[in-house]
Amino acid sequence: MPAARAQEAPPNLAKLVAHRESETEAERNQYTYRQTLTVEQLDERGILRGQYREVRDIIFSPQQERSEVLIGKPENGLTRLKLTPEDFRDFRDIQPLVLTEDRLWNYETKSKGDETMDGVDCWVLQVRPRQILEGQRFFDGLIWADKKDFNIVRIEGHAVPQILSTQSENLFPRFTTVRKPVDGKYWFPVYTLADDTLQFRAGPQRERLRISYSNYKRFAVDSTFTPK
Repeated sequence: MPAARAQEAPPNLAKLVAHRESETEAERNQYTYRQTLTVEQLDERGILRGQYREVRDIIFSPQQERSEVLIGKPENGLTRLKLTPEDFRDFRDIQPLVLTEDRLWNYETKSKGDETMDGVDCWVLQVRPRQILEGQRFFDGLIWADKKDFNIVRIEGHAVPQILSTQSENLFPRFTTVRKPVDGKYWFPVYTLADDTLQFRAGPQRERLRISYSNYKRFAVDSTFTPK
């Protein structure tokens, strides 16, 4: 019996994913949620040597304007790592990436076949920025989108560019963001994880990152989802 032929991805896969992402973003803009961020620095033996932690409530107004409310005061015990404006921009825009139609033109995309990811039959899409101008931040990595509705299930990669000069180094870890369905239809980020060793000139530094997105609640409907 001949081997089963591998399923071919739709030729317009990136556009189908981006269209679904535009729908997802419009829906997510109807939700509030809590974002809990933890950044840890570890020594060469894996022992915790410092931590940054903050909690923010993300709120969207009826005019779709995004606002953030810091809950309490951030705890900052980092000594070797310093969080920069680019880090906080990535926490907001790159780790929970939404690849909408108006953002797709910034990227080159390539189908990488199919794979079962997190129990879901998915297409795999490679995403890279077309070009990076000064001050811009982009995603570079892989996206898994379900074959049925083209919802993004998982992304893996890193924020680019790394920012290097003779006076400073601003390095960023590889990360994974996982999404789950909320209210049974749209897939929203539930957590981001990173555990990477950054190669600074002064020596390697291991960084561990976790961002959880919880308590999704729609404005008009009393509906919540809290990932475990």
